[in-house]
Amino acid sequence: MAEPISGGGNFLSQHFRSTIVDFMKLSLFLFFILLESIIILKSQINNVPLYYHLVIIASFIVLLLYLFKSPAVYVADYVCYTPPSSCRVPFATFVEHLQLMGSFDGKSVGFMEKILRNSGLSEETYLPPGVFYLPPIMDHREAISEVHMVLFPIFEELLSRNGLCPKDIDILVVNCSGFCPDPSLSAIVVNHFCMREDVKSFNLTGMGCSGNTVAVDMVRNMMIAHPHRRCNAVVLSTEILTTGWYRGKERPFMVLNCIFRMGGAAVLLSNKLEAKNTAKYKLIWTLRTQGAFDDRRYNAAFRDEDAEGVTGMRLNGDVLHVAGETLQSHIPILGARFLPFTEIILFLVSALKKKFLDKSMEIYVPNFKSAIQHFCFPATGKSVVRETAKRLKLGEEDMEPALMTVYRYGNQSSASLWYELAYLEAKDRVKKGDKVWLLGMGTGPKCNSLVLQCIKPILSGTSKNPWDDFIHKYPVRVP
Repeated sequence: MAEPISGGGNFLSQHFRSTIVDFMKLSLFLFFILLESIIILKSQINNVPLYYHLVIIASFIVLLLYLFKSPAVYVADYVCYTPPSSCRVPFATFVEHLQLMGSFDGKSVGFMEKILRNSGLSEETYLPPGVFYLPPIMDHREAISEVHMVLFPIFEELLSRNGLCPKDIDILVVNCSGFCPDPSLSAIVVNHFCMREDVKSFNLTGMGCSGNTVAVDMVRNMMIAHPHRRCNAVVLSTEILTTGWYRGKERPFMVLNCIFRMGGAAVLLSNKLEAKNTAKYKLIWTLRTQGAFDDRRYNAAFRDEDAEGVTGMRLNGDVLHVAGETLQSHIPILGARFLPFTEIILFLVSALKKKFLDKSMEIYVPNFKSAIQHFCFPATGKSVVRETAKRLKLGEEDMEPALMTVYRYGNQSSASLWYELAYLEAKDRVKKGDKVWLLGMGTGPKCNSLVLQCIKPILSGTSKNPWDDFIHKYPVRVP
């Protein structure tokens, strides 16, 4: 454990430096205004040519642009959690525990077994230790134990792999949708690692499978808002399942028991100058849209109580359709930023034709592969993955990272995207200059995108990867 340090001096030092930088910018601005005013006055006497002033003004503008330029934000590294083999839950074990728990009748067990076998999950996924007890231990203390089990190792590995210690982290964001203890998860991490007094810590809940992308966007915005503060940020993402297990009798609540599995990811972001030489990726764009203004979409996935007062996550029958609608409103904004001009024109022409000429015609779906090389979709289940790929007109290889993540690890909520990126790296598919689209979709509903660009060659085996021991077995056929 790191030794506690006094953060007050560091905070005052940072505040003093930022004040000095702002003062210098303002002074420089006023100096150039004064200098140019003097030159203009003298030129009226000496008849100095106009181009002389234009050169000075242009130089002044270039200098201002340089001073106020937002620093690049880099994804320096990331780590994915691999649970111990003792937490593995084959289908037979899962079904047997459902039968022995005493919470479910035969029809409910049969329903969940059917969901499990059709979900695209394999026999290799994991559940937390508390679920394996009979009866299951799903209290607060066991949930905190799961937090320690998942978040602490990946945070430690991320720091050690990059030669950092806890006091080097300036921003910490922890996101977990369903479990919200007090003190918060971020406070638990700060306490365990004795982080700095002035570390900016945040705890996000209720964001569903989009939580990680929301957290990364939030970090990016903070770094852009304070460009003179060069800092390191860590985003920790997980879903604590110990307290999220539904033990009631209503089927719309049972689905998440079958597809959510244990996992987590730690992501290191930085806007420091040296990160350009060490980071894997540059974060070139983020986008967030949502559909919470629409009651039907808002209620598609909802944490609620059943008729007997048992709390769980209810999925309505049109959740897949709602996900498609949310994605459809998200695509044009992202496409306008990255697609070639020809693809944008084709899309606009087809949209106008549909509106004014033939309302039955389909709108042209742009070829995203003309601008982006790799795709990481929400790993909610094989149906959602295939529906997403269908709406984007993408093929089997584009779906492969998401389908294989669902198959091998299940749905780890927003952390799944980083398992998918790790799959691409393990397959040596990501080349320098390639763009990767990470798409997060969560309750609300929300649709969020991160676009990364690989800035250095990535070779499998150079760093620990959750796929290292069995990547040669994949892909497998998912019916």
